[in-house]
Amino acid sequence: MTGENKQGKRGGNERRANKPAGSGGSERRASKQTGSGVSERKTSRPTEAGGKRPHRGNGHAGREQWRAGNKSAGEGNGGTAATVAASAEQVKAGDRIVVTIKRIGINGEGVGYYKRKAVFVEGALPGEVVKAKVSRVERGYLTADVVKIEKRSKQRQEPMCEVYDACGGCQLQHMTYEAQLEAKEEIVREAFRRYTGMEELPLRAIIGMDNPWGYRNKAQLQTGQHKGEIITGLYAAGSHQLVDISGCAVQHSAVNRTMDVVKRILAELDIPIYDERKREGAVRTIVARIGAETDKVQLTLITATDRLPDARRLVQRVRDELPDVVTIAHNVNKGKSPLIFGERTSILWGEERLEETLGDVQFALSPRAFFQLNPEQTVKLYDAVREAAELTGSELVVDAYCGTGTIGLWLAPYAREVRGIELLPEAVSDARDNARTSGIENTRFYEGRAEKLLPEWVAQGVQPNVVVVDPPRTGCELPLLQAIAESKPRRLVYVSCNPSTLAKDCKVLLENGYRLEWVQPVDMFPQTSHVECVVGICRVDT
Repeated sequence: MTGENKQGKRGGNERRANKPAGSGGSERRASKQTGSGVSERKTSRPTEAGGKRPHRGNGHAGREQWRAGNKSAGEGNGGTAATVAASAEQVKAGDRIVVTIKRIGINGEGVGYYKRKAVFVEGALPGEVVKAKVSRVERGYLTADVVKIEKRSKQRQEPMCEVYDACGGCQLQHMTYEAQLEAKEEIVREAFRRYTGMEELPLRAIIGMDNPWGYRNKAQLQTGQHKGEIITGLYAAGSHQLVDISGCAVQHSAVNRTMDVVKRILAELDIPIYDERKREGAVRTIVARIGAETDKVQLTLITATDRLPDARRLVQRVRDELPDVVTIAHNVNKGKSPLIFGERTSILWGEERLEETLGDVQFALSPRAFFQLNPEQTVKLYDAVREAAELTGSELVVDAYCGTGTIGLWLAPYAREVRGIELLPEAVSDARDNARTSGIENTRFYEGRAEKLLPEWVAQGVQPNVVVVDPPRTGCELPLLQAIAESKPRRLVYVSCNPSTLAKDCKVLLENGYRLEWVQPVDMFPQTSHVECVVGICRVDT
């Protein structure tokens, strides 16, 4: 889900806050939803090579991806000009090298090779030859910054966003959309090539968007002040500098409008804004979400104080100036953790939940409830899930990471029974409520761990025909994969926002009696390096 996310995508706190260096935490996204996306950025993250560095991308992968002398490292040795080092082992931070970029990495950076050593160059595109200054040297890889583009890609374009480089929520605006889609397909191929050894992946063409802008239905933005004005945005990498992203090009226009008006009202009422350094003030985050089917907006203000100052006048001003807002909520988060939401939410005015629809399924979303950030692409994603499940109406489906029940409810009309398993109690409650709202009666949602409940059901004689997994970015826990292999469902549907962990988990399944039928990438978050996948998997002996 990107992406937005998948970062905390399973209900409750949808994603972690985007914290500056020294703020006491890092992410997550969700989402998000987060996966991933515009709200989940700028934390110090593992890069594709496994090191940690402040980076505007959100990818996760292990250090073992890049070792000196790996098979693919021979692609290009760094190019045509004289360099300061005779070999990769002699390269030091500050050296300048020439690199031919081969592909886009999982964080959106260009990936090339210098003397058989992987080099990650942020902002470089496939096919480009760049002169780069080495910024970091690790045993298996280098990171470098572009000094000069000696050969420019035809896929390069000017980013639409004025704060693209500073914000970092998007990683690929400098690349044409057609090229973005091609790069994401290659990210998936490379992950499976590296972790499963599959050279011929049954990969379908990625499903993109006709309009890859203005798609995000929710924003969670930190508040701050700059030159006496209130701003909402994201922290620049490794700093306490908040980058204002008013008018963000990938956010829904109604979300941007809501943010702008609320900022102005807060300023006019002189409501104190939270200071991250001093840990003083009240309003720390503003969250706005729009219902795609209703155009109604749910507004939540998150404070570091028990009380929202001047709440009465604030509510009246919002009602007067933003007629699309149907909910004004207040959430309290006093903690220093990177979580966006605290545990206590109250409705100051309006409807307790925001109505939303996906296909024929209806949802009622509380302020903290997770919901996909790109509804248009979510329908395409879930249709691929339904295709992979191959339901006839007689199957028992187990949704092992059911979250708020979205996938299970999407499949329920085509199955005999759907059982969802989710660890977070508030997400289970939302899933049950969503089933009631949609009038779906053949679903059951259970609180607990899938790796515990699934074997218990099998021991009781319950045999799932189809298992669906949609885990967070870290992938499935090994005990769950083992439980799935032992329960031997006829079909398995794997939904993933992280090609690396997807490929690793698929390797386990391939070694335990399953085969991949097809892999369907879906571009849930255009302009970012995130790519979602649906994988259809079946038992070899069926």
